[in-house]
Amino acid sequence: MTKRIYNFSAGPAVLPVPVLEHARDEMLSLNGIGMSVMEISHRSRHFATIIESARAGIRELLNVPSNFQILFLQGGASLQFSMVPMNFLGKGQTADYVITGFWGRKALTEAQRCGNINVIYSTATSGYKTLPEQAELNFSPDARYVHYVANETIEGVEFKYDIDAGGIPVVCDMSSNILSKPIDFDKYALIYTGAQKNIGPSGIAIVIIRDDMIESVPTGLHTLLDYRAIAENGSMANTPNTWSIYMVDLVCKWLKGEGGVEAMQQRNIEKAAVLYKAIDSSDGYYTGHADRDVRSVMNVTFRLATEDLDNRFCSEATAAGLDGLKGHRSLGGVRASIYNAFPKEGVYALVDFMQDFAQRVG
Repeated sequence: MTKRIYNFSAGPAVLPVPVLEHARDEMLSLNGIGMSVMEISHRSRHFATIIESARAGIRELLNVPSNFQILFLQGGASLQFSMVPMNFLGKGQTADYVITGFWGRKALTEAQRCGNINVIYSTATSGYKTLPEQAELNFSPDARYVHYVANETIEGVEFKYDIDAGGIPVVCDMSSNILSKPIDFDKYALIYTGAQKNIGPSGIAIVIIRDDMIESVPTGLHTLLDYRAIAENGSMANTPNTWSIYMVDLVCKWLKGEGGVEAMQQRNIEKAAVLYKAIDSSDGYYTGHADRDVRSVMNVTFRLATEDLDNRFCSEATAAGLDGLKGHRSLGGVRASIYNAFPKEGVYALVDFMQDFAQRVG
């Protein structure tokens, strides 16, 4: 096997090696049936076992209540930016949006095509380095739902609490921190996530939706954009991404073997602490983007004194086997994504490189 590097990419992101090895071993013959999972019918008993196991794995790991359904969709989290307002925002109705970064702005743009949107809080003036306190959020009394992004991958800010909207349904994009910690489902009506960070490969989105939200979907929507239709068809209103669902199932099994989301939460906190300590102890050579009390555990963002130094740092890091560190084009700088499957050894390797780079170049 070719030596694996440390992959800090924000997504598609690192997957657990045991999962990749298992998928490799079954590539030509799934469980000895003589066909790949990419060749079997999605209506077959073989795939029925896989999709039900994937659902059960997510439900068990996150302790999803029985009045929530778990849906597998295509189009990634970005399609959910449109599907949420299409399903829940009727003519003359209003929704509240909390904007704390790049993906929140993307969701807002799509929602504004569907109805009236109140931006009840934005951290734009801070450069998306901060997050609001719960007490700072003033919800519209007639809002159909409240939308926010739990973890902004580009700016590296993460909510440390679950927004409580006092009975207004809360919709949350958890694409980049799903399965990294427990979730209090009493606070949510709908959670959606793109898979390509903590839960599987690209090409699939997962929606965890409360039954009463499904019941409120209006009739007449296009079938593949209708949560009710997708739920009624068991996520198979069309041919689903069978390979990605298979990989989600394997990731869930790996997570259970590693101690579940509680164990992952502790590991992730420890990994992030090592990297943030290196930034904070560099005497300003490295500067974190996010305010310290809202720093993301999943995506550590920082920069050097100049853009040229940022680029040199990332280029030399790639040559040293530390890949995917270049910050998003909208922000620049450096971004280290250290999701569940990212090994702690890789964080230490990055810290060693940071110290060496500062000594050589500083």
